[in-house]
Amino acid sequence: MKTVMEKKITKKKPVRKKTTSKRAILLSPYRKISNNDKPSEVTDRYWLEAFRKKGHYRNKTVNSGKWLVFVKVEELDETWERIKKATEDGKLGDRSKTGTMKPNPHAKSRAKVICVYTYDWTDKADVKRIREGLRKLGITGKIPYKADEDTFSGKYAIRGDTKIAKYFE
Repeated sequence: MKTVMEKKITKKKPVRKKTTSKRAILLSPYRKISNNDKPSEVTDRYWLEAFRKKGHYRNKTVNSGKWLVFVKVEELDETWERIKKATEDGKLGDRSKTGTMKPNPHAKSRAKVICVYTYDWTDKADVKRIREGLRKLGITGKIPYKADEDTFSGKYAIRGDTKIAKYFE
């Protein structure tokens, strides 16, 4: 005869068979995200992201922010590919993201935005280093720098907010 302890150890839990209907897969908001997705072809989510793969970058602070690179749709895929590669190679900050073709209530007309993040907008040397990196990638026109705090508090130019940019270079 088995002891109570032996019964607990040998007792098997019922196995539930996992089933997934095709309908559930089609309706799921998640799908496998390819690293090769082109933003001009994505319509089911607002953003594609790239993350640093080489080197170390400082952890973000309460003063984190991003450079906002506004791009014509016709130039979006090529510009994103350059920024994505530079981000992954450790030449910019820790991450970048690009708008897709999914209509975004915060977006301006047909222009799409690519955000290139920095850990702290008060570290002017790092912010300017990343801006210089963008210039080397062909982003030579003036672009604004926006603090994440302003984004989180809902400040957007399209809503009429002004003087949001911490830097404009």
